[in-house]
Amino acid sequence: MAFTTPNLPYAYNALEPYIDEQTMKVHHDGHHVAYVTKLNAAVQGTQYENWEPLKLIKELGSLPENIRTAVRNNGGGHLNHTMFWQLMAPNAGGKPTGAVAQAIDSAFGSFDKFKEAFSAAANNRFGSGWAWLVVNKSGALEVVSTANQDNPYTDGHTPILGIDVWEHAYYLKYMNKRADYVTNFFNVVNWSQVQKNFEAAKK
Repeated sequence: MAFTTPNLPYAYNALEPYIDEQTMKVHHDGHHVAYVTKLNAAVQGTQYENWEPLKLIKELGSLPENIRTAVRNNGGGHLNHTMFWQLMAPNAGGKPTGAVAQAIDSAFGSFDKFKEAFSAAANNRFGSGWAWLVVNKSGALEVVSTANQDNPYTDGHTPILGIDVWEHAYYLKYMNKRADYVTNFFNVVNWSQVQKNFEAAKK
């Protein structure tokens, strides 16, 4: 098949107690695998089966209408989750350092104010979707939110940090308390990966 689900870069229980083992198994082995399966079905036998997921999402508007929605939903789900697993790590969290920390302070005034903006975007996203920290078209940091499996790349932004706020990302542990999940997400943020994403976005 053209697309495959990447393995988690850590054990299913590695993000305990903030994100539980059962959620990670369902999220990765169930939802992410399903996105990949449906994406492969959508592009099989077309020129697009050889495209990178990022290219599919960036150039979504150029795809044939009969596969565009399937690629938007499932290609987006594949791209978003592939990023998401890397953006978390065991024994992580805390505050960023280096250039990304300076950029956050410059854009938001402080790390705490960034957390407030990011958390608000995540908690106020109605229904399913994501909150993101992006390098926008002007090269500045900005917090945005997208619905469903949409990705900021479609709008010309480069995401460097994202949180999945679909219920499947947190409901087994947190039930309807999305805000608790969002708060605890900061205990597993892999800031070294965010820094790498930031450096790549600025090139």
